[in-house]
Amino acid sequence: MSDEKRPLLICPNTPLDNSEVQTVELVTSPDLSIKDEKPKKCGYNPASERYLEHPTSNLDTLIHLLKGNIGTGILAMPDAFKNAGLFLGVIGTLVMGAICTHCMHILVSCSHELCIRNQRPALSFAEVVEDAFAMGPILLRPYAKKIKNVVNIFLVITQLGFCCVYFLFVATNLQDTMHIFHVNLGVHSYLALLFPPMLALGMVKNLKYLTPVSLIAAIMTAWGLVITFYYILQDLPHTSTVKAFASWHQLPLYFGTAIYAFEGIGVILPLENNMKTPEDFGGWTGVLNTGMVIVAALYTAIGFFGYLRYGERVLGSITLNLPSDLLAQSVRAVMAVAIFLSYGLQFYVPMNIVWPYIRSKLNSEKAIEYGEAVTRFVLISITFIAAALIPNLSSIISLVGAFSSSALALIFPPIIEIITFWPERLGWKDWRLWKDIAIIIFGITGFAFGTYASIKNIVNLP
Repeated sequence: MSDEKRPLLICPNTPLDNSEVQTVELVTSPDLSIKDEKPKKCGYNPASERYLEHPTSNLDTLIHLLKGNIGTGILAMPDAFKNAGLFLGVIGTLVMGAICTHCMHILVSCSHELCIRNQRPALSFAEVVEDAFAMGPILLRPYAKKIKNVVNIFLVITQLGFCCVYFLFVATNLQDTMHIFHVNLGVHSYLALLFPPMLALGMVKNLKYLTPVSLIAAIMTAWGLVITFYYILQDLPHTSTVKAFASWHQLPLYFGTAIYAFEGIGVILPLENNMKTPEDFGGWTGVLNTGMVIVAALYTAIGFFGYLRYGERVLGSITLNLPSDLLAQSVRAVMAVAIFLSYGLQFYVPMNIVWPYIRSKLNSEKAIEYGEAVTRFVLISITFIAAALIPNLSSIISLVGAFSSSALALIFPPIIEIITFWPERLGWKDWRLWKDIAIIIFGITGFAFGTYASIKNIVNLP
């Protein structure tokens, strides 16, 4: 990946954080008496009210969508297939991709509806949740701010989890690459060596310095994936050599890894909000479906062929299974550098959510200046400590996916749809209600069992 599921940089002056993409501030204390009034639609078109300095074309948006979904998660898909089995892995990945894509459509649809009701040009993920609760059933309205904070917490946990994976991914691939030079250090040694440069990247405040680095990382990632496919497609054994179905107790680990890979829902609203023709984003042949079909096909292909090629020996990142020749070693090195370069842009997201809250508690300019540096140091240290405590790539990917990604990708979107359209356009007899309830149950089940299995797996690590 160039950048693991991060809200992407659409243009040099466009902030990454979902909560910062919009220019309109949300009313902090909505008047409930006003909310009781009928929404004023008046033919309001949110897209026509967006004034973008550099709107993106359909192709640009598709590229950003692919960049936002293809990252370290795709390299973990063979390990996910090991926990599901070859046949179930294929079916499960395609079904998971379809459900996640549908939830992305739900989020865009609800955002559009709430923009019309409030006559606002655009909303972020957290603002969509807040507006849905603020304009929903009366009993839920007092919780609008709290649920927005909950979503922001999950976004921070998810993004810091991705940063933690970045730390560990770079360390493990660097460790494997250095074996060719007969340097045999432990993974913790490499994590310690990586901390200062990672800290330096995380201290960069201006996005314009991170954008070229991100583009270089994207090119390196694409090259690494091409060479990875070159290796895993050679000398493929018969499908009978691997399991078609894995044991039931392994399925939660599969769920966590798969949803980690597919959780690109954080990039959806920023991309749609910055399109020149946002009406082309949805629809059967729109940008979203086109991009996610490509993503699902790539995930399924690398998962299928990677597991078939290496079987039960497959590791948390398929790059670690590649042979020890020079070309394979270069793939590990290139992918490690690409993910390393992506860390600064990835870290921008949780920082932009956490820092405004901390800044509001500081009074002097000096406190603000030092406070930002300390906040960055603490957050980066958290990702480093987590990686050091759980030095197992597959376990930490599964945990991040099951705990936080499932909530953002599968649980919140259907809840938002129910609250947004209840009861006038989504009643008890509407099939969409029961569809949303089924997705919520699926998400909560994966959340609970996936998190439990991942923690159990981590505790039982040697």
